[in-house]
Amino acid sequence: MKIKKILVSQPQPSSEKSPYYDISEKYGVKIEFRPFIKVEPIQAKEFRTQKIQILDFTAIIFNARHGIDHFFRLCEELRITIPETMKYFCVSESVAVYLQHYIHYRKRKVFFGTTGKMNELVTVMNKHTDEKYLFVTSDVLNEENMSLLDSSKITYQKAIMYKTVSNDFGPEEEFNYDMLLFFSPVGVTSLMKNFPNFDQGEIQIGSFGPTTAQAIRDAGLRLDLQAPAPGVPSMTMALENFLKESQKKNKK
Repeated sequence: MKIKKILVSQPQPSSEKSPYYDISEKYGVKIEFRPFIKVEPIQAKEFRTQKIQILDFTAIIFNARHGIDHFFRLCEELRITIPETMKYFCVSESVAVYLQHYIHYRKRKVFFGTTGKMNELVTVMNKHTDEKYLFVTSDVLNEENMSLLDSSKITYQKAIMYKTVSNDFGPEEEFNYDMLLFFSPVGVTSLMKNFPNFDQGEIQIGSFGPTTAQAIRDAGLRLDLQAPAPGVPSMTMALENFLKESQKKNKK
């Protein structure tokens, strides 16, 4: 089967330099971006049930930009003023830079990893074991991240500040793709919710991360592409290799 149209279940890249655009042009495929999940806020009343006192902590862990948005939104709703001494540990530089929307970046202590991977951030945090960390997260917890934090030397508590829910398809939205790429188990759940009679047939399905791969198998679907893999750390690299092999087969 020749792949002509691919759905990437993530927001469209903000940069025109995204590898997805290069792949689209190089292999003559149409790539569309449409998240299967969306983020919704947890209100102050619901947050209070977690019995978390934000000012008891000396450092905040962020693994996504929307975590930053919801942290400061809740602080405002709860009328909490974050002290100048608060430290911020971010999974990547882009997430760290996003803090400038809410704080005077140079006046605060901000730490981040260079690879965008949680394991590297944990290494950084292990050098600051005197801090009391608050990990801002969704109600859908990333098991790998939690395992890394649990095995670290730090003292932390998770704070659920937003929800990850299905981003339902409207009746007018077409769903005619040759390949689907998923990045979270919730995205797979959303697919089955939106299309309960989904018949995979020749549609190729790819996943990023072991928990997403397992969710695809648990849904009774065929997994055709899995990343990361040895020598293939990203979904874009895995996709390019997949398309390259697919085109070779179609030429035979």
